[in-house]
Amino acid sequence: MFEHYLTIAQPWLDQYGYFALFISVFLEGFGMPTPGESLIVASSLLAGRGDMHIVPILLAAWSAAVLGDNTGYLLGRWGGLRLLHKLRVKPDHLLKVEGFFQRYGGGIVVVARFFPILRQLNGVVAGSMKMSWWRFLMFNLLGAALWVGFWGGGVYFLGGHFEQVEQIFHGLVPFVVVAGLAALLGLVWYLKPWIKG
Repeated sequence: MFEHYLTIAQPWLDQYGYFALFISVFLEGFGMPTPGESLIVASSLLAGRGDMHIVPILLAAWSAAVLGDNTGYLLGRWGGLRLLHKLRVKPDHLLKVEGFFQRYGGGIVVVARFFPILRQLNGVVAGSMKMSWWRFLMFNLLGAALWVGFWGGGVYFLGGHFEQVEQIFHGLVPFVVVAGLAALLGLVWYLKPWIKG
């Protein structure tokens, strides 16, 4: 698996170094389909070999993740509600959804960081739902630190043993996906009466 990451990412890292890592993670933070996570893993592997340094890798990835998600938050704040209104969601019922996100949004922001698609969209959704920026920022800082620590620090410090940890993590993914789909279906069912026919 790690060789696969290196095959994809090493040409980019050899040519552009930490800048490639930063840009990829930053763009991924607000919805662009870039291989940010793969570049973190590949960079950490290269650091383990002595070709890169782990501290700049962790700092570049963490700051890019935070800035990218905050850019997504701003995009959601400025344009997300217009999109929801185009989908004909009634404004008074949208307030209830905003309240739900205000209560549980912090946990969503942290957990979403570990899953593709959710990772790319969580800032946009938080902004659309008018989550407090300070609250979003705090959970975003935490989620980015945990994510970068897991994929960057974990790969670097655990070396070959990290693959065993990663297999356990991926073993949990189906359960998380099922729970996420159930929550999404529940939200659709919850919103269905409020969508104009």
